[in-house]
Amino acid sequence: MRLEPEKEWYAPLYETLSKHAQSQPVSLHVPGHRNGESWRRGRQSGYDRYGLAHYENLMPLDVTELSHTDDLHAPEGVIAEAQQLAAKLYGSDHAFFLVGGSTAGNHGMILAVCNPGDLILVQRNVHKSVLNGLRLAGARAVFMQPAREEGEGTWTVPELQSVKQALEQYPQAKAVLLSTPNYYGRVVSMQAYADLIHAYQIPLLVDEAHGAHYGFHPAFPQSALAAGADAVVQSTHKTLTAMTMGAMLHIKGERINLERLKDVLASIQSSSPSYPIMASIDIARAMVQSEGPNMFESGLQAAHRLRMYLNQRSSRLVASAIREDGSTPLIDPLRVILKDREGAYSGYELQKHLEQHGCWAEMADETRVLLLFGSYMSDSELERILAACDAVAESLDRFIRTRGYEGKNTVAEPLSEASTAGAISEPIPFSFRGISADQAVTVNMNQAAGFRSAETVIPYPPGIPLLYAGEAISASVAQELRRLGELGAKCQGATDPTLQTIRVIQVETNG
Repeated sequence: MRLEPEKEWYAPLYETLSKHAQSQPVSLHVPGHRNGESWRRGRQSGYDRYGLAHYENLMPLDVTELSHTDDLHAPEGVIAEAQQLAAKLYGSDHAFFLVGGSTAGNHGMILAVCNPGDLILVQRNVHKSVLNGLRLAGARAVFMQPAREEGEGTWTVPELQSVKQALEQYPQAKAVLLSTPNYYGRVVSMQAYADLIHAYQIPLLVDEAHGAHYGFHPAFPQSALAAGADAVVQSTHKTLTAMTMGAMLHIKGERINLERLKDVLASIQSSSPSYPIMASIDIARAMVQSEGPNMFESGLQAAHRLRMYLNQRSSRLVASAIREDGSTPLIDPLRVILKDREGAYSGYELQKHLEQHGCWAEMADETRVLLLFGSYMSDSELERILAACDAVAESLDRFIRTRGYEGKNTVAEPLSEASTAGAISEPIPFSFRGISADQAVTVNMNQAAGFRSAETVIPYPPGIPLLYAGEAISASVAQELRRLGELGAKCQGATDPTLQTIRVIQVETNG
């Protein structure tokens, strides 16, 4: 969707902030840096040892709610216009700018549909922000086991039949919350899910944090919004050009109470939202509006060339292939998954070697490293990536020759990113009260199976809970936690960062 030509490169919020800065205003309001004047004078006095000059151009845009800069929580002027332009571009009825990332959007969606004690159906392998949203709402969650996709074996949304079974078993559910794409770019179309869920007269909420660019190039998957979702959260900063923490929440249809949602967003977001972040969301929208598919061509070509380069050379590194279902991409083509063909290096080791050559990956796991290609990639950037991959492959050759490696894959295939619970869980209550200290005891991970966990363990990235507080620890989950600890993976929520021990509820279960 494009506006008339004279409006194609129009970002009303940024334009207002820029004109305000150019007017050389005398700041008699917050923030205390006074349009950057305090920073500039500090530099002149010799306080620039930290390189504060990098902020010099940004500070004049960092204003507050003035008569002409509008108010995010009661927009009537340029912020309202910027949000309307975003809604028009994405095909939503309402777009809300978020300065707290998709985290704020996930919290907002849940709080907009759930009162304390209400039940909601949730994909089990959701981001930790969804869990915190459940805690904020005091909701009860029924978790649905995700499906494992072919190829890389990553976990996606639950099978449609599992969602139908959960809807039939829990007709009192207020909504269904799913997450697609996953961190690796695996995509599942939401159209059949939306049709099914709407037949039960409840909304489909989608965490589409990594899909803000979907629908803007023929090579990209269909967006959840276009597939019929009622509320969709997207991180504009992840795959478009907004600053970190810049995101949007889109609403389509009448299944979401707008007034309640507005009240919720005003409550969970800062009363002093960042104008530079909001302006960057506005600019990101304007760029897509103006440039369309062209802004992604170089990134797509760079990702394609890397895949071809590695796979045609029979390199020690292998890149994931792009798969399609008819005309629908099943993976985000801007994401390239690299693995050691022989299995000698873990994903964490591959990431470390790439960093040594100046290439910083999005994330790594036990077997893979994930590269995220963006808009307007340059040829020089691609050449550096190819050179880094060659260097890593040479390092692998030396490692294999030195160790006498025979080609056996020493890195185990990853176990479930969720626990081994059944396809549909019992309702689990969420709150911030937590488990009291006198209920919990520390045990060795080797003895943890059969207890209920007193902590939620979240390998990060990708930020997907492996174990929920109050959940029974199975033998396979305990084994996975030990393996993650041995590989040096970072796990949030774990009392013991080495994962040699875990806090459990003292009473044993029969599981």
